[in-house]
Amino acid sequence: MVIIPAVAVLAIVGIWYSHQQAKKRREALAAFAAEHGLAFNAMRDGSHSDRYPQFGVFRRGHSRSASNTMTGTVEIDGRRFGLRLGDYTYKVTSGSGKNRSTTTYRRSYLIAHVPFGGVPNLSIRREHWGDKLASVFGVDDIDFESESFSRRFHVSSRDKRFAYDVIHQRMMEFLMASNPPTFELDGGACLISTGTRRWSAEEFRAKLSWLWEFFDRWPDHLTRELDERSGLTARRA
Repeated sequence: MVIIPAVAVLAIVGIWYSHQQAKKRREALAAFAAEHGLAFNAMRDGSHSDRYPQFGVFRRGHSRSASNTMTGTVEIDGRRFGLRLGDYTYKVTSGSGKNRSTTTYRRSYLIAHVPFGGVPNLSIRREHWGDKLASVFGVDDIDFESESFSRRFHVSSRDKRFAYDVIHQRMMEFLMASNPPTFELDGGACLISTGTRRWSAEEFRAKLSWLWEFFDRWPDHLTRELDERSGLTARRA
């Protein structure tokens, strides 16, 4: 009679449970994608570091891959935004010899391709203690009329006028009230994320809703100007 050690039994049960949870989450994401008219692909994709080199998270570590990828479009204020969202994994190895160790990082993300050409970069995130130190060395943080907003958020852009156009009073109120994810706009695409964990289907739904509300608050004079720059005015008339 073969006796399986209790530790081995627990390990087998843990692997089975993890597999079942991953399967349940994958099915929920597939249902979410279908609900929003998005294509769903659970397979691994190693192209993000080449596809989105402007975003540092996709260049970190090694063994990088995306999975549970959802693609499609969403209409916001009469314009079609291309979408790519899903999970992303990378590994970081440190030390050497017996002290060598590898940590795996897993997160979810949402990328939207803006329907305008030549859009300036813009970054919006919660301010942290390191930003105060960085400002001493000339790292730019755009300040706004609202002191409470400026204290809570770190905003940067190569085009300050663009940042001020996007972040008007109503936008500040929305950002202050919505506990927003980190937002990066660069190279015609924007990335939103919340750190190093994966989202549930409901969290993906909430992030997509946040994205819709964020872009819907862009002022008409700004979107008209961007339409003109992109040569979209005649097509939208």
